[in-house]
Amino acid sequence: MADKQWKHVIIVLTTLALLVAPSAAATSTGTTITVLQLNICHGGMAVGCYRGDAVMVKAAEVVRVSKPQVLSVNEACSGDVDRLRPAMGPARALFVAARNLDGTPVLCRDSDQEYGNIIMVAADLAGTTEETGIYAAQYTAADGYRELRSWACLPAARLTACTTHLSADHAPTALAQCQDLLSRAVRFPRPTFVAGDFNLPEQGSPSMRDCDPGGFSRRGDGNVQYVYVSNDLSFVETTEIDMMGTTDHPGWLVTVTSP
Repeated sequence: MADKQWKHVIIVLTTLALLVAPSAAATSTGTTITVLQLNICHGGMAVGCYRGDAVMVKAAEVVRVSKPQVLSVNEACSGDVDRLRPAMGPARALFVAARNLDGTPVLCRDSDQEYGNIIMVAADLAGTTEETGIYAAQYTAADGYRELRSWACLPAARLTACTTHLSADHAPTALAQCQDLLSRAVRFPRPTFVAGDFNLPEQGSPSMRDCDPGGFSRRGDGNVQYVYVSNDLSFVETTEIDMMGTTDHPGWLVTVTSP
């Protein structure tokens, strides 16, 4: 995964900071696209990272400043889609709920909103197809809050984007889920992005390397968030964004370009 051409930058966004992110427009080297991965811990079940609505204020700020064409959000509530739309701008959005063992949707803390993942794609790149699912491999014996993990994809001729949040307590299950989703992603129209909180390390056994399919590359935040891209794209820059204590994960901004 080494690539001398990409840069890894750590930044702190404040209301006065300016991050100029490339837009999906033609450049001298091709079309540039930015992908923002967030785990906002907004569901409220993980008490150690839950900060209530403070994370929504920060998330909206980060989206507004970084201007991604693809936005992946984990540990979100279903109502967060509408709260992020003004910052994202015109976009197609898809929410998928995690499930309880009885098949009912997991709900956010003290709310009737569903808990799960969001994928959003800028309207000029999005299509109309939506695909979601619950993984066949689930670690139900002790997986956090016994939630059945899910995935969501927006396949389209101009760009395909997927999001997921994998099993937290059992790495072999997380690997099986990762392999399941990537086996789907390789069949979607390209260019293709798969972003999320994979709950797998870079090193060890199992690790993210055991999930890597042919025809894709990835960049990670040094912990558990990664962005996969199909090999018709090249990495330009990765940026770690300090969420200022509103969640336990940084924002992870990835910039790529196509020939």
